[in-house]
Amino acid sequence: MAYNELKSNQLLELKTIQDLKNAGYQSKTIKEELRDNLINSLQNNGNPFEGIYGYEETVIPDIERAILSRHNINLLGLRGQAKTRIARLMVGLLDEYIPFVKGSELNDDPFSPLSRFAKDLIAEKGDSTEIEWLHRNERYTEKLATPDVTVSDLIGDVDPIRAANLKLNYSDERVINFGLIPRSHRCIFVINELPDLQARIQVALFNILQEGDIQIRGFKLRLPLDIQFVFTANPEDYTNRGSIVTPLKDRIGSQIITHYPTTLEISKKITHQESSLAEAQKEKIKVGEIATDLVEQISFVARDSEYVDEKSGVSARLTISAYENLVSAAERRMLINNEKTTSVRMSDFRGVVPAIAGKIELVYEGEQEGAGIVAESLINKSIREQFLKFFPDPEKQKKLKEDSLYYMMLKWFGDGNTVDIMNDASQTEYEKQLKQVPLLEKIVAQKHPKAKGDEKLFLMEFLLHGLAEYSALNKNILANGMVFKDLFSSMFSMPESDDDDEFDEY
Repeated sequence: MAYNELKSNQLLELKTIQDLKNAGYQSKTIKEELRDNLINSLQNNGNPFEGIYGYEETVIPDIERAILSRHNINLLGLRGQAKTRIARLMVGLLDEYIPFVKGSELNDDPFSPLSRFAKDLIAEKGDSTEIEWLHRNERYTEKLATPDVTVSDLIGDVDPIRAANLKLNYSDERVINFGLIPRSHRCIFVINELPDLQARIQVALFNILQEGDIQIRGFKLRLPLDIQFVFTANPEDYTNRGSIVTPLKDRIGSQIITHYPTTLEISKKITHQESSLAEAQKEKIKVGEIATDLVEQISFVARDSEYVDEKSGVSARLTISAYENLVSAAERRMLINNEKTTSVRMSDFRGVVPAIAGKIELVYEGEQEGAGIVAESLINKSIREQFLKFFPDPEKQKKLKEDSLYYMMLKWFGDGNTVDIMNDASQTEYEKQLKQVPLLEKIVAQKHPKAKGDEKLFLMEFLLHGLAEYSALNKNILANGMVFKDLFSSMFSMPESDDDDEFDEY
C-alpha cells in the first residue's frame, strides 16, 4: 500500500526511518503540502474555510490563489474581519500527521534533517533512527506583535547557561536557543498586527522570507526553514503605532484585502455563529427576526456615522456582543418578573448600549457627545432605517391629514395620553400599555396579518419607536424606561421633577 493511502492508525505504527522508506514516504515542503491538499479539496467541492461568510467571491478565492502560488500571505483589513480565524483554518489543509526525528526541537524531517541534533543522530543510527508523528493541530504558531518583541524571541540567541552546562565553546551552534520561528519549522507561523512590530525586528525577517534561512549573532549558520507565514495587519493609514517596512512588504507574496459583511443576511450568519448564549437563554428567550435585523443594522449605521472614526472600523464583535446583551436584557427582565419564558422587546435595546459604546472609536465630535449618547443615536438610526420595511412613511402620511393611517392614533396622544414602557415591565403591564393606544393593534394587524402574540406586541412597540424617529411622536428616555407622548404638547411642558438630568428627550 502506498504511503498516501495509509490511514492515521497505520501511520502511527511506523517507528523508524526504515519504516518510512518501506512505506514510500517522500519529503514535501509545507507550501507543497498546502497546495496539494487544496487542489484535492477544490476538485472534490470541499470548503476548507468553513464558517467564513461573505468572502466566498472575494477573499477566499484570493487566499486559494496565494496557496496555489505557494506564497506567504498578508491579510490586510480593519479589526473584526476574521483575519486570524482564516489563518487558523488553514491548518485544515495540512496533512493529518507528518513524521519528525524523535527528540528534535525543530521538527526535523527524517529525510531532510535541519538541526545539528538530528543530523548527528541520523549519522549515528542510520535507518534505525526513531521517529515521532506531529499532528496538524500542533503545526500552528501564533504571535501577537507587540513593541517588546525581540529578535531573540522570534529568531533565537546564544544561551550562556546551556553553554556552561554542556561545557561547550561559544562557537558551537549547540549553544543556540532557538526562537519561535525556527521551532515552527514545517508549520504555519502567524504574526498578528505586523505593523506593531518594531522596524528593526521586521528587518530580521527579510532573510527568512526571501532565502528561507536565519542568522543568529555571529554564527555562520544556515537553516533553510520551511514555514508558511501568514501576517495580519490593519491598513497603514489607520494604525498610528507603526507600519510595515517596504522591503518586508515586498517579500510577502500575496497581500489580500479583507472587508466587512456587505449585507444584513451575511452579518446575521456571522453573529449567530459566533454569539455565545447559554442553553437556558436559547430555550426560554425568543428573538424575532426584526430584532435580529436591528442588531445588525447598528453596525452598518455605525460604519457610516459621522461620530465614528471610519479608519478604525466597526468590528463584527459589536453585533455579536450587542446580540448577547439583548438576549441577556430580556432574560434579566424575565427573572425579575418570575416568568418562565419571554421574547425580546424594543425596550430591551437599552441593554445593548454598553456593547456598542466599548466597540466604537469616536472622532472629536463623537467624543464631545459621549459614547453612551452616540450608542443611543446609532440604535435610533437603525430603527429609522428598518421602519419603512414594515410600515408606511410617516412623512408621506402627514400630507393625508385626517385620512392618514396614523391620524387617530396620533390624535389620542395629542389629547394628552401617554404610553409608559418600563425596562422591567411584566408581560401583563407591557401588553396593557400597548393595547391602550387606539388603532395601534389594528394598524399592525392590517400591515402584518400573520403576526401573533409576542411578535405582534413587538411590532406595536416598534411602530411607536419608528413614529418617534420620524418626529410624529416624542420619546422621553428615563433611567428605567421610556415615555411616548405627543410631540407638540411636550414642547410646551416642563418635567415635574427639579432634576434636569432625570431624562433626556429624543
